[in-house]
Amino acid sequence: MESEKTVDKDAARDKRRRRLKRPRFQMRVSTKFAPRKSTNGEPLTCTSETTLKPEQLLELYRYLKLTRLVEERIVNLYRQTKVVGGVFRSLGQEATAVGSAYALQPHDFITPLIRDLGAVLVKGIRPREIFAQYMAKAWGPSGGRDLNIHFGDMEKGFIGPISHLGDMIPVMTGILLGARMQKKKFVGIAYIGDGGMSTGAFHEGLNFAAVQRLPLIVVAEHNRYAYSTPTSLQTAVKDLAEKAAGYGIPAYIVDGNDVIACYEVTKAAADYARRGGGAVLIEAKTYRRKGHAEHDDQRYIPPGEIEWWEKNNDPIDRFEKYLLQTGVSQQQLDAITADVVREIDEDCTWAESSPMPDAEQAAYNVFDNSIVPPAFRPKVLES
Repeated sequence: MESEKTVDKDAARDKRRRRLKRPRFQMRVSTKFAPRKSTNGEPLTCTSETTLKPEQLLELYRYLKLTRLVEERIVNLYRQTKVVGGVFRSLGQEATAVGSAYALQPHDFITPLIRDLGAVLVKGIRPREIFAQYMAKAWGPSGGRDLNIHFGDMEKGFIGPISHLGDMIPVMTGILLGARMQKKKFVGIAYIGDGGMSTGAFHEGLNFAAVQRLPLIVVAEHNRYAYSTPTSLQTAVKDLAEKAAGYGIPAYIVDGNDVIACYEVTKAAADYARRGGGAVLIEAKTYRRKGHAEHDDQRYIPPGEIEWWEKNNDPIDRFEKYLLQTGVSQQQLDAITADVVREIDEDCTWAESSPMPDAEQAAYNVFDNSIVPPAFRPKVLES
């Protein structure tokens, strides 16, 4: 009798040990929409598992084309020396920003990075505002005080980014905590790159959000390079999603060049967060086909790598192929593109015709001028 009890205890102990040895993150990382290789040699398209309606698919296509063509126009302006500062493109990874932002509700918030123009456009910012901002015009969102997408629009749920990568994660965490205290319910997306995930701010923000079970979605854009440093030289993990295990939160690995997959994964994460589940990490595997900025000649890239991604894994090409396979005509796609070009032409003309700001305006609206007066040049220095 005693020996039977001992056997039962040993079996229960062994079962507990096996359960404890199982890596938690393997059970918490969803790979349902992770990148897949073509099985028949045909070019990749997009996942067919979607809840999107036909009109929504066409709207997604419009945002993808708008993002790429707005950036192409900005590059033209840059080469004409009409842009102040640098140009940071998202060529090849537009689907991540567009698909994820499209999955949010209008009252939800985002805080993007410089390569997330698509998310900004989805949130309702017009191309004319982007053009005027890049050219530091008086009619731009920041009145010429800052550049590219370094501005925000609280009414549209767009928190402007700063250059300190990782720092916007604790900022969004604070916004979500404040919303909870005010009994407001919305989800927030904070975008981060593979390099930015190595910063202390990334850890502090995500750790706090995980502990407080805040509805934060961190979209980690794994685009292979942090400026010129390959991901393999930045972090020891193979998949960035594995880092979620350290915070006890679920994670997804998604094909960042499949706009439908990006939408579906973010929609699932947003539903989970909105129900009170807490923070979620999404790793979007994609590729940055342009350098860190237009001045970067990408000499650190192995020969043929960019060309392979352009030919085999372009997010717009993949989505066009998917739409044509599902019955959308080429004429419909051409009409959408023509409408996008018309909007860009009109908005670029408006931005170019807008005036440059008066110098003294730089002293205003840096701080709340109802509390802190504008800081003008001291009189003693004017003589």
